[in-house]
Amino acid sequence: MTAAHGRRPPPFDSARFRSVLGHFPTSVTIVTALDTRASTPAPVGLTIGSFTSVSLEPPMVGFLPGTTSETLRAIEHSGHFAVNELSAEQSELCWRFAKSGNEADRFIGLGWEPAPESGSPLIPGSLAWIDCEVAAIYEMGDHSFVLGHALALENHPDSDSQRPMLFYRGQLGHFHSGD
Repeated sequence: MTAAHGRRPPPFDSARFRSVLGHFPTSVTIVTALDTRASTPAPVGLTIGSFTSVSLEPPMVGFLPGTTSETLRAIEHSGHFAVNELSAEQSELCWRFAKSGNEADRFIGLGWEPAPESGSPLIPGSLAWIDCEVAAIYEMGDHSFVLGHALALENHPDSDSQRPMLFYRGQLGHFHSGD
């Protein structure tokens, strides 16, 4: 395929691809699950900026973790996950769950409640949460697309007065509506 007027677009590498896509603001979520591969289930989770609503009927959502994610392995095994939408005040949690190599430490000192259907961890102070059952997982390059069927969901009681966390051009920020 060629660009308009018969010119080919210039080639690009993954750094350029990341730079351009960084200009699309995304919400910031922590996706959690219970790792049931061990005899005692343990909470696991990771920061995700690639979360989306997929369908209203049936209610479905999706997210895209890296294919090498240990949290993805736990989600595959348990068949469930919860999406926790972060508020602008939760930047410490965003970075804690985004780092690799600290998986065992992510929930230290973090009181959490089990989601009503799956038992997946619900992060305190999140603006909203969605408790899901895995409907399908598709490998797509270096990421997987996890499609989930929403089983239960709720907004934080004060979510209308709080600001959601956004990721834009490599930095965290927030949205402030004009109303």
